[in-house]
Amino acid sequence: MAHALPPSPLAARAGRPLVGRIRVPGDKSISHRSLMFGAVTVGETRIDGLLEAEDVLGTATAMRALGATVTRDGDGRWRVTGLGVGGLLEPEGVLDFGNAGTGSRLAMGLIGGHAVAATFVGDASLSRRPMGRVLDPLRQMGVAVIARAGDRLPLTLKGPQTALPITYRVPMPSAQVKSAVLLAGLNAPGVTTVIEPVATRDHTERMLLGFGADLTVEIGAAGERIIRLTGRPELKPQTIVVPGDPSSAAFAVVAGLIVPGSDVTIENVLLNPLRTGLFTTLIEMGADLTIENPRRSGGEEVGDVRVRASRLTGVVVPPERAPSMIDEYPILAVAAAFAQGPTVMEGLEELRVKESDRLAAVARGLAANGVEAREGESSLTVLGRGTGPIGGGTVVTDLDHRIAMAFLVLGLAADRPVTIDDSAVMATSFPSFRSLMEGLGGEFADA
Repeated sequence: MAHALPPSPLAARAGRPLVGRIRVPGDKSISHRSLMFGAVTVGETRIDGLLEAEDVLGTATAMRALGATVTRDGDGRWRVTGLGVGGLLEPEGVLDFGNAGTGSRLAMGLIGGHAVAATFVGDASLSRRPMGRVLDPLRQMGVAVIARAGDRLPLTLKGPQTALPITYRVPMPSAQVKSAVLLAGLNAPGVTTVIEPVATRDHTERMLLGFGADLTVEIGAAGERIIRLTGRPELKPQTIVVPGDPSSAAFAVVAGLIVPGSDVTIENVLLNPLRTGLFTTLIEMGADLTIENPRRSGGEEVGDVRVRASRLTGVVVPPERAPSMIDEYPILAVAAAFAQGPTVMEGLEELRVKESDRLAAVARGLAANGVEAREGESSLTVLGRGTGPIGGGTVVTDLDHRIAMAFLVLGLAADRPVTIDDSAVMATSFPSFRSLMEGLGGEFADA
């Protein structure tokens, strides 16, 4: 799954306004979890709208290797026939997760709770990312780990005969760590407890409840979320409709705000309140952003997001908002480049350990395109549009899909074209990005 093909540079340039209605691919977080929960359910789970991108397809392949039956119908519906909690089989080969941080970390939890051994590998980017934050609690649950220095891939897990339920206080805001512990706890007798001082995306909790798990969430005296899961439930098959990914919708949203004359609607977007920090921030900046047709689907808030070209003003983004928009800071930085005055973003230390060092990558990309920014250890300040032209540079994506798409959006509104060094990485999460944006009027050219 690693990108072995030659780089495929792509340039974006300003043109006509962006106008129209689109649907972005299904939410990546829900897609990963749908496949994994289906694999430990007795019976057939049906999934409509699954994100068919490299990250999620890697999870589908891994679930097959663990013994689940995973198929795709001609109409795009996916079916997963699971083995029940405790029923996963030992895979014969390695599990290759490519660039998928979410898929690999959640699968470590799921597999770690079973008495099987599995070896995890990934591409060059994933192999640089630290896994200790997930492996530390798994070790407490009895999982044996053989890993490279720094707990990096490739690594091998050997689950215990009986996983130990633990009480674990998450040391940093991380939905992946929380979810990995809960997934391991599925096959641990007794109650596994996760204490979350700062709320992060809660798809794991919502979906486990939907599948019939015995799970409770309460707020402690200090405001922390306390999640308790009783192990070894009999999960019930579900029919899941995956809504559009707000992290993917973010690119069209910002493009619609910064390209003059634009009017864009993104339909069927997941609006979970722990995922909408970017939309809140853009509205504070003066964005003409409205939610149309709000509704609930599968226990989640969903709606259509309409944006019209707007005059944006810089703001200070509070650090406590970071967990609800951690993947959206690269595209927020692009919006900030066209705003009047500085935009200050703090609490960004998590960006250092994403697919790339996103904090450094964003700062370099902005500088290459004439946008002044100041990079701190865990902060970024974008000074907003100055008197000079924006654009004209080439951005090194460093195998990071969100860096690639964010700077292509910059090019759609810039004074000069913006080029990324490799567009192939967009297949990680949003393979239809170019075609959808071209359908709205965006102009791209192979470089």
